[in-house]
Parts: sequence; C-alpha cells; structure tokens
Amino acid sequence: MVPMSRTRFAIVALSLAAASPALAGEPRPSVIPATVTSADGLTAQEREMLDLATHFAARCAAALDRWIDKEVTKERLFSFLYYPIPATDPPKFTTEWDRLSDRDILPIEESVLAKSAVIQFAVMVDRNGYLPTHNQRYSQPLTGNLANDLVNNRTKRIFNDRTGLAAARSEAPFLIQRYQRDTGETMADLSVPIFVRGVHWGAVRIGYRAVDSR
Repeated sequence: MVPMSRTRFAIVALSLAAASPALAGEPRPSVIPATVTSADGLTAQEREMLDLATHFAARCAAALDRWIDKEVTKERLFSFLYYPIPATDPPKFTTEWDRLSDRDILPIEESVLAKSAVIQFAVMVDRNGYLPTHNQRYSQPLTGNLANDLVNNRTKRIFNDRTGLAAARSEAPFLIQRYQRDTGETMADLSVPIFVRGVHWGAVRIGYRAVDSR
C-alpha cells in the first residue's frame, strides 16, 4: 500500500504530465515541421537508425514483460504515477518501477548508444514522456549548478514538450522528428513504440546528428 501523502504527490505529477504542454520552467524545443512516418525514401542513415530502434524497442518490451511476470504488476506498470524527487529543477520523479529500469534498461540503452558516434542519446520513455533511466553520460551527479545539471543530469524527468509527447504517444511503426533540444543542439529524433502484452506503453527514442544524403 502506497502511503497517502505519496499518492497525493503522484496524482499531482500525473496531472502535470497529462495536462500541460511543458512542465513549469521547461523550455519548449522548436520542432521543424516535417516529420517522417513512412519508410519510403528513407536515407541509408535513417534506415540504420530505424533498424537499431526497432531492436531496441523489442528488447525493452521484453524486459517490461519480464517485470510483470516477477517484480511489478501490470496495473502498477501502467498506472503512470510519478513521485516528485525533492529539490530538483527541472523537476525529477521516481516511480514504482524506475529502479528496475535503472538495473535492466540502462545496459540496453548503453549498447545502442555505442553503435554509432552520431547517436547523442538512446532512451526509453513511457507514454507521458517520463524518462526513468537516461544514458550514463546524462546521469551525472547533481551539482546544484542549474546550467550544468540541465546538460549532465537529464534522467527521471518528464519530457512532455511537443516533440517528446509526439514520440512517446505515436503508435505508428516509427516517427522521425527534427528539433532543437533545450540544451541548444538540433538533431533528429527517431522513435519506435513499445507495446507490452498488446497495450501501448511508451517508446524508445534515438537522438542523432542527421547527415542529409537525399
């Protein structure tokens, strides 16, 4: 049983993720209007990233499925409750299952990240844009310096900006977006949905430097 005070905070966090276009104080990345959802005309780089993301999503889905068998109920995994981590800016959250992600999803993410030098991040998010476990390079200890932490500690945040929610909630086989991160870089974001026991749970996202070879 979750203590009442913790439940109250979780509901507040969920309403922020579902109702607002961005958390308070979160810069809005600008999306270049064109998105890609069809495999027709993909560049060689886009096909490479799509292949990586498809296998990435399958591995994450298998891990989540194993959790339901042994460590967390399907109801809790799909509850989308977030518990605020005190004194974090931008706000960070924990869940009933993020420790499992830290254990099982991080190695998968790091293996994808190592596939190419152009990949800037490879992450799993739930359908509200919650990112339980970022890559090690973006999970450095908090320093209290907001500018430093914005770049180096991006884990356990809800990325519910326009790009983040589009990636998290798309049920198309894949989605490619080009956008500017809140840290200033312009990059391509390729996402593939994650389905757990037939239900859409979230997505994997691979952010990379695009090489225009059209």
